[in-house]
Amino acid sequence: MTSDSPLDSPMSQDSPIEKEPRPIGRKAAKAKKGKHQENEMTIQAQYAQEREYLRKKEMYKTDRETMAMDTSHMSHETKQFWKLERRDVMRRRLFQDDGPSNMDWLNDENH
Repeated sequence: MTSDSPLDSPMSQDSPIEKEPRPIGRKAAKAKKGKHQENEMTIQAQYAQEREYLRKKEMYKTDRETMAMDTSHMSHETKQFWKLERRDVMRRRLFQDDGPSNMDWLNDENH
């Protein structure tokens, strides 16, 4: 008695072809690549945030040191330099800007 069921076909027997992994399809490859790129972008964004945080932290430290600088023993030119540095710190803090400002309204020329 012979049966024609799929289980009895020669292809259902163990063969080396069936044991090889199936190659990934184009859609699956694109999806996998897309997920990898999303992960990379997320990691890069987190890294950029960390760098920005550390940069601001260092800037605040430098600003505090600038504002606390004792200029009483310095020459007139050096005092003027630190006065300008302090003015830049005040501008950044006042306008929440990370770079030196060229606003003229804080000049000491009128005082």
